[in-house]
Amino acid sequence: MCTLFACEDPASWRSVYEKYWDVVEAKTKGKKPGKLLSLDKWYQEELPTLISSRPDKHVTHSELVKLMEWKLTRGKFRPRLQQLAASNSEDTVEKCSRKAFSLLPDVQAAIAELSSLKGVGPATASAVLAAGAPEQTAFMSDEAMESVPGLRPIQYTAKHYALYLGRMVERTEKLNKVDPLQDWTPHRVELCLWAMTVAEQQQLPLLKDVDVKASSVAEKCSDADQRPAKKLKTR
Repeated sequence: MCTLFACEDPASWRSVYEKYWDVVEAKTKGKKPGKLLSLDKWYQEELPTLISSRPDKHVTHSELVKLMEWKLTRGKFRPRLQQLAASNSEDTVEKCSRKAFSLLPDVQAAIAELSSLKGVGPATASAVLAAGAPEQTAFMSDEAMESVPGLRPIQYTAKHYALYLGRMVERTEKLNKVDPLQDWTPHRVELCLWAMTVAEQQQLPLLKDVDVKASSVAEKCSDADQRPAKKLKTR
């Protein structure tokens, strides 16, 4: 699953990106069809527009709750996190998220600020930031982290997120150097890694024709030094 991350051909990455919605739709078949597709459309398209339209970027309480629903539908379902996120007050969510966005480009400070909300850990905090600042941040999805060499075992900590984001920014910069369109962001890179990993895990034929030419970086993708990860209650 590390092959795409090691790929240096922007055309291959773009081929994966163009299949993103097909993978989302295929993933939903068989269980609650359409729910993930609907939530993902909201998160990827509507929420960024809403956040960017505000003089001071922030998310509302209802948006945080819906974002948590999206995150749990897209990944591992943890109903307790949904309840905790909903228990935050409207005022607290808006003040906290407003401050977090104002702290950018200090991503670590923004992650720490959002993590003060109940039910919100580094992963959920990264989802909030990626919706409003995709050019600086990326969602901390399991699938993307599993695709990046040297990040296993996965840990849902701010320190691990910093390592992950550093690699994502590095890959983004390399793609933009060789791609004439120069429209790659850490968030878009995450979408590609998620799509490729899900397609491989579920044996979807959608990406079988994508020609991924990996560099020697792929050789570093070894699980030999894996140890059981300690997972935090909030993500």
